[in-house]
Amino acid sequence: MLDAALRDGTAGRSCLFEVFARSLPHDRRYGVVAGTGRALELVRDFRFGEAELDWLRQNDVVSAPTLDWLADYRFSGTIRGYREGELYFPGSPILTVESSFAEGVILETLLLSVFNYDSSVASAAARMVSAAAGRPLAEMGSRRTGERSAVAAARAAYIAGFSATSNLEAGRSWGVPTMGTAAHAFTLLHDTEEEAFESQVASMGPGTTLLIDTFDVDAGADLAVRVAGRELGAVRLDSGDLPALVASVRARLDALGNTDTKITVTSDLDEYTIAALSGTPVDSYGVGTSVVTGSGSVAAGMVYKLVAHTDDDGSWVSVAKRSAKKTSVGGRKIALRRLGSDGLATAEVLYIDSDVDGAEPTKSRLLGEVLVQNGVIDERFVGPQGVQAAREHHARVVRELPEQAFRLARGGEPVIPTEYVTAPTP
Repeated sequence: MLDAALRDGTAGRSCLFEVFARSLPHDRRYGVVAGTGRALELVRDFRFGEAELDWLRQNDVVSAPTLDWLADYRFSGTIRGYREGELYFPGSPILTVESSFAEGVILETLLLSVFNYDSSVASAAARMVSAAAGRPLAEMGSRRTGERSAVAAARAAYIAGFSATSNLEAGRSWGVPTMGTAAHAFTLLHDTEEEAFESQVASMGPGTTLLIDTFDVDAGADLAVRVAGRELGAVRLDSGDLPALVASVRARLDALGNTDTKITVTSDLDEYTIAALSGTPVDSYGVGTSVVTGSGSVAAGMVYKLVAHTDDDGSWVSVAKRSAKKTSVGGRKIALRRLGSDGLATAEVLYIDSDVDGAEPTKSRLLGEVLVQNGVIDERFVGPQGVQAAREHHARVVRELPEQAFRLARGGEPVIPTEYVTAPTP
C-alpha cells in the first residue's frame, strides 16, 4: 500500500485512522483500554535501520524510492485516544491517528498488536478483580505466554487492579510491584518437607508464604506452623478441592493459634472459580494462564480503519467500509460517556463530524486525550508513572459502571449502548 500510494501521489493525503472494536468478546459487558503507554513509546522509537532496509531491498519488497522514504521515517502526526485504564464499548474510538496516509498506514500492525493483547488481558483481569471483591490478586502467568507478552500481561493486569506480579521485568520496566512463592520443586529438592520449610524461613523470614500441598495438606499446615511459628505469613494451596481445602486449612491454622496467617490459592483460577471461592476464608489469589490469555479471548478484536481523508482540494471526506458484518462508521468522532443523575454510565455517545455544543447533560464525561502532538508524545502517559496513572484512572472510571456490568453470566450484552449522533444536513 505504501509503495503504491507513493507512486500514485496519494501517500501525502491527510488521513484519519481509527482503532475500535466492533463488538466485545463473547461474554464481556465492558472492555478496558490497555497498552497506550507501550504503544506511545513504540511509535516514538519506530525506525527503519540499515538491517531492515537491507532485508527489504534484498527481497525486493518495495521500490528504491520507498526505501529512501522509509529510511527517513519519523511519525510527525497527532494521535488522540482514550486514556489508558479507560473503559470502552463497541464502536468506541479508542485511538485516532491523524497524519499523512503514508505515515499512518504503516502503524497498523504495531498499534493493533499492542492494543489487542493488552486490552484483552486488562479486560479479563478487571472481571477477576470484581469477582475477588477486594481480596488481592497476583499475576503469575509468565510461563503461559511469550516472553515479551509476559511483561505486557503483568503491566495490563496491574492497571486493571491486580496487586502484584511474579514477573521481575515488569517490576523493573514498569514499576509493577513484584512478589513470588516457592514452587513444589523447592520442596522436592530437599530430603524432607521440613528441611525445605526451614531453609525458606531461614532465608526469607517467618513472614514468607509456605507451599503446603506437595504431599499432605493437613500435615503440611501443621509442619508450616511448627517451623515458622505464630509469625508465619501465609500458606499456599495449589491443587485439590479448593473450597473444601481452604475451609479445612483455615480451621486448622486457627486451632494452632495462627489466626493471622493468610491463605492464598492458585491452581488455574479464572473469574468464575474466583467467584466460587468468594464464600470461603481465602485471603488472596494467584492467577496465571487465564489472565495472560484473556480468559478465553486472547485478542480484543480491535481493528484499524481509515475513516476520513482529504481530497485533491484539501477538503475532508468521510469514508467507511460497508462489507457484510464488517461495516465501519466514517468521520471524525467526539466521544463522551453519558452519566445519569446517580453518576452511573447510561450510554457511550459518539458525535460524528459535529461538535457537542452543550447537547449533553452536564454530568457527561468527555473521553479522549491528545497523546501525540506533531510527533511528540505526552510523557505523562509513558513509563512507570504512566502505568500508575492508568491504574488510578481505571479505579475511578470503573465506579461509573452499573451493577449489572459485573455479572459473570456468559453471553452478556454490553452494559451500555453506543449511540451515534451525526451533524444535521444543511
